[in-house]
Amino acid sequence: MGSYASERAAKRIAELRGRGLDLVSFWCEARDAIASAVPYYMTPCWFTLDPTSLLVTSHYDHGHLGALPAEWLAHEYYEDDFDLHSLADVARSKAGISTLYEASGGDPSRSRAWREYVYPYGGEQELRLALRMSVGEAWGVLALYREPGQPTFTPEERQLLLAMAPNLAEGARRGLLVGEASEPERPDAPGLVVLGADWSVESLTPGVEPWLCELPGGDWLARGKLPPAVLAVAGRALRTAESKDDPGAVALARVLSNEGRWILLHGASLVANGVRRTAVIIEPAHPARISPLLMSAYGLTEREQEVTRLVLRGDSTAQIADDLCVSTHTVQQHLKRVFEKTGVRSRRDLVGKVFFAHYEPRFRDNERRAINGQPVRGGPMEIAATNRKVRLR
Repeated sequence: MGSYASERAAKRIAELRGRGLDLVSFWCEARDAIASAVPYYMTPCWFTLDPTSLLVTSHYDHGHLGALPAEWLAHEYYEDDFDLHSLADVARSKAGISTLYEASGGDPSRSRAWREYVYPYGGEQELRLALRMSVGEAWGVLALYREPGQPTFTPEERQLLLAMAPNLAEGARRGLLVGEASEPERPDAPGLVVLGADWSVESLTPGVEPWLCELPGGDWLARGKLPPAVLAVAGRALRTAESKDDPGAVALARVLSNEGRWILLHGASLVANGVRRTAVIIEPAHPARISPLLMSAYGLTEREQEVTRLVLRGDSTAQIADDLCVSTHTVQQHLKRVFEKTGVRSRRDLVGKVFFAHYEPRFRDNERRAINGQPVRGGPMEIAATNRKVRLR
């Protein structure tokens, strides 16, 4: 593809990230933009990840394959295949992109995943791209395929995809926020305010009023007065929407609330049928939820939670020791206690147990929600840990 098509595709992705789309709508629009510059076989496969643990929370393939088989998930989290090509390893890799051809030393047939989940569907090549924001947080992975006889993904195509990745990550993050704001299920769920062209409030999600009361300077309940921070972010979103250099840029603000905690505001311009509106999402500035989950489900100490989080992300003992500024022996002792409390015998079993107890329910719920046209949500489900066992073929 020529440079014009590549530039147009990249600009389109940049514009899409700030439109406030729900996740599935964003994936559909992004699919078409990518196809115009990077040809692929059949359909992209989109995965969202919990940036705290790098465990998968949703999958979407535009209705081609439907629900992923349980064996695929079991393979991803219980088996060793080509670690450098797993979702988590691609997400945390320095390169941020991987092909199964390279990861397998030029022979994809060595991979069981390729033999059972790529080749039978007519694919031969698989490329995985980490959807990482500019600050480094990974919110997903994009997988693209090509059929036998097609050329490999070129260096130019890889560079284009890497350039798109931060905007794809931001669009995914905002899509998940839209989903959580539309159906709050926790006291700290995000809230959404949509403002009309005349700055009037067009709609509010059910859980947003407590946020408006907590932000300084407003008086929403008594006079319907929005906090200045909401109006400021909305105004910045309108200005960035008109930018030629960075269309669709997301307006962000971090505000200290009346309760003394930090709150994040995300603003996006929404344009439909020539009418311009703005959407502001409000959320706490601590989106990671895996620590309280691990504490309540397994009784892990704060340090044991930290060790577990790094194990889930794929860090080695040496990497964990370096990150926590402790010895490898101390890490091993922490791991021993984590294994005892969670009832597992290895790192792989620990990852599998946490995924199937807390993330697989979210993953399956999101599959159903996508089919039914409901917003997709991120993060693990806060349910009791189970001793579910997964049979591997």
